[in-house]
Amino acid sequence: MFRKFKEEYRSSLKSMDTEEHIDLAFYRPIGFAWACLAARFGVSPNAITIASIFLGVGAGILFYYPTLWINVIGMLLLVWANSFDSADGQLARMTRQYSRLGRILDGLSGDFWFIAIYVAICLRENTFSPFFSAHPWIIWTGAVVTGICHAKQAAMADYYRQFHLYFLKGEEGSELESTSDLRHQMQENGVTWKSHFWRRLTLAFYLSYTRQQEATSPAMQALRRELKARFGHHALSKEFREAFREASLPLMKYTNILSFNWRTIALFTSLFIGQPWIYFAFELTVLNNLLIYMIQRHEAICRYFTCELKDGKF
Repeated sequence: MFRKFKEEYRSSLKSMDTEEHIDLAFYRPIGFAWACLAARFGVSPNAITIASIFLGVGAGILFYYPTLWINVIGMLLLVWANSFDSADGQLARMTRQYSRLGRILDGLSGDFWFIAIYVAICLRENTFSPFFSAHPWIIWTGAVVTGICHAKQAAMADYYRQFHLYFLKGEEGSELESTSDLRHQMQENGVTWKSHFWRRLTLAFYLSYTRQQEATSPAMQALRRELKARFGHHALSKEFREAFREASLPLMKYTNILSFNWRTIALFTSLFIGQPWIYFAFELTVLNNLLIYMIQRHEAICRYFTCELKDGKF
């Protein structure tokens, strides 16, 4: 019984390569419990994602108040929202209810949380901070720039994680996309604005998201083209998959730092000391520098393996 339960739990995870320690110790077990409950009552992954949006936005609203106990309730709501964010993916893997809409919703949920959090911090500082109330444009400008950086950090962390999963588990175990494939799917399925407005809108949003990821990783795109030319639609050689996985694995810890847990530790710390603007400074300095380092490292790895393929070493 316990062995079966453990196997079901392990199957609900993406992979041990890409899981973060805090998630494994806290969010994944809680998420698995929510997923099992949802599966029992027939609740879909998308329903859990939508519920997480309301919880996360509610948390952001409570961060407006400069009262610690209210902020703590907001922190608990945000933790609850993230446990749901974990549960929706685990439920999808357990029940094989995968969908592109679910993936987009999952990404948007975090955007809604942090938009609410950023707006709450700005309103709070403009209302209760003598400095920012005298210079409101500073905190709003900081929030906009931080939000843009946050979106880039999260997008590239997810992209590198999916690329790693592609070599670890193949296409079936990864959600790696390309703009050419997305355009082809729209044309092949006749998805037009007139006949399938909402589906076209969803795909257009996802296409723009994927295009930005590709534009930031030219060496990765060169490697993908070389792999397609070398292997076509056949499976990659085991030797190449293992070599790339070994090189990519050390970078997975950086993708995890750029995800939810470490940024919320910084957020909660700034709220505990009553200086929420520090969270913006953390994202703009620490996380941006980490993003730049991660991009440079990953691009270097991709250039190396592209050269290895061209030289016929795999």
